[in-house]
Amino acid sequence: MAGTKAFIFDLNGTMIDDMAWHFDVWYDLIVNQFGAQLTREQVRQHMYGKNEEVLARIFGTEKFTPEEVARISLDKEKLYQKLYKPHLALLPGLNNFLAQTHAAKIKMAIGSAAPPFNINFVIDNLPIRHYFEVIVSGSDVVKSKPHPETYLKAAQLLNIAPETCIVFEDAPMGVEAAERAGMKAIVITTMHKESEFLKYNNVLKFVENYLDLSPVALSADEVFSQPVKPG
Repeated sequence: MAGTKAFIFDLNGTMIDDMAWHFDVWYDLIVNQFGAQLTREQVRQHMYGKNEEVLARIFGTEKFTPEEVARISLDKEKLYQKLYKPHLALLPGLNNFLAQTHAAKIKMAIGSAAPPFNINFVIDNLPIRHYFEVIVSGSDVVKSKPHPETYLKAAQLLNIAPETCIVFEDAPMGVEAAERAGMKAIVITTMHKESEFLKYNNVLKFVENYLDLSPVALSADEVFSQPVKPG
């Protein structure tokens, strides 16, 4: 669809500031319950991709059966949701940003490694599901970020060229996935410092929230004048 632009949002740490709750639950499971000899920073570095990928990176693929992985993953998400739900809220300015984007007829999608169970928890409790034409979860892709499959699939389902998408991300692996998909990125600094993104060439800006972002300004043609070379 020539001339059409889209915004694709990661979820955790990008739309909601919930990564501290994920981190606490993961740390308790990985270190206190399963005995991994990792520091808190080492656990943080493993927190990307699907839950089964996190467990495999730390413990290998033989420690847990597929059934155990599924049970651990679901139990982890149930505890995260119980702890985080009283704090569930969009990042400052995002509600208005979504409404303005919708009014400007800019397409929107979610592209997240989270399972549908967590995505539904967020978008139905807030509620913001009606803004998103497409939702790509961790269950919908074979390869997680930093592979570009998540964002390329979102663009395909939106029927829009990847180079006309802007990705909103909080993690280096997600920004790399966007770069490899040929997409520019806005980095939300809820979990990572600007210095962790220095090797990426697709970052338009770093922001703490959405208060000073304008969807109309971001969708201007000049924003897309310098193409991103897919990795």
